[in-house]
Amino acid sequence: MSDVHFYEPSNGHGLEHDPIKAIIAPRPIGWISTVDVDGAVNLAPYSFFNAFCSRPPIIGFSSEKLSDSLANARATGEFVFNLATAPLAEAMNATSAAVAHGVNEMDLAGLAAAPCRIVRAPRVAASPASLECKVLQIIDLTDLDGAPTAAHLVLGQVVGVHIDRAFLTDGRFDTARARPLARLGYLADYAVVDEIFKMRRPNAQARNS
Repeated sequence: MSDVHFYEPSNGHGLEHDPIKAIIAPRPIGWISTVDVDGAVNLAPYSFFNAFCSRPPIIGFSSEKLSDSLANARATGEFVFNLATAPLAEAMNATSAAVAHGVNEMDLAGLAAAPCRIVRAPRVAASPASLECKVLQIIDLTDLDGAPTAAHLVLGQVVGVHIDRAFLTDGRFDTARARPLARLGYLADYAVVDEIFKMRRPNAQARNS
């Protein structure tokens, strides 16, 4: 029988660092661009991010503070996901800085902006892929007792997709070539997805998806 460290989060983990975010890893980075009602641009990375539905495509990010991204998404009903990749790692990290409201993190990180087609917020021009989204729900997360947490989950439906054609191979987005960044558990830990292997599910039929 293996030697298992067990704990109940409500009683503390008993370790030097909280392991849960290291266990749920790697996580895609939600590099989210928004604008406020006056058109001021904000860009910030979120490690609590993922896709939740394919038809229609729905993605979401969770903010554990009352961030500009959250406020802007709530006020305008829009946001943009930009794929953060290894060549953009330093720029992505720069946009995580705590700056005053109204500071344009794209300018701060030396990133060029490109216009979107449907939403007002710009996308990161250098990103291999960006998803324009309309907000569906903003859920203020609660615990088992119904007490509010600090987290707010923003869910959006993808209404526009931008893909750099250099990353399309035989009609598929070439993930390994794009080298997306992934967030790991601790303060400065990241990974790069640059290798892929295939494993077909039992009895799965080939699908054009």
